[in-house]
Amino acid sequence: MNALARLSLLFVLALLGACASHAPAPATAPVAERPVIASPLSGSPEDVLFRALGLVGTPYRYGGNTPAGGFDCSGLIGYVYRDAAGISLPRSTRELISMRAPNVGRDRLQSGDLVFFATNGGRQVSHAGIYVGEGRFVHAPSSGGTVRLDSLSNSYWQRTYLDAKRVFTPELARNP
Repeated sequence: MNALARLSLLFVLALLGACASHAPAPATAPVAERPVIASPLSGSPEDVLFRALGLVGTPYRYGGNTPAGGFDCSGLIGYVYRDAAGISLPRSTRELISMRAPNVGRDRLQSGDLVFFATNGGRQVSHAGIYVGEGRFVHAPSSGGTVRLDSLSNSYWQRTYLDAKRVFTPELARNP
């Protein structure tokens, strides 16, 4: 393999691993073991759904967490939940999948659930999105791309799917 081909392969691998890395946490988003309500619960799963869909087309940016600056996958999730529902979530995909929130079976997904993927192979989380219903999810997939809507039935997402978590629970509504 020549040097240019090796360099190209390394570049592609770096892009695919971008969401798995720990981006710097914004000063206003505390990392928590479970979702933290920043203000009285002001949103619903439908608010999260509409806010996420409204960001489709926003550019991808590693470490990004605003519409103006772009998003990576976990930055998109954190922004949508803070903006639409007043809920602060952990910043990285590893922290999101480890937070104390109920796991949800693939056949029981509801709008607003977080879906997790192992896009780097193996079983370690490296990507996440927001389930919006009808087998689809919104996510910020990779450098050079934009926030987009994809289908869980796509063979790539089926193969890399790991788990899902439900952020909106009766416990969260009762015990902020």
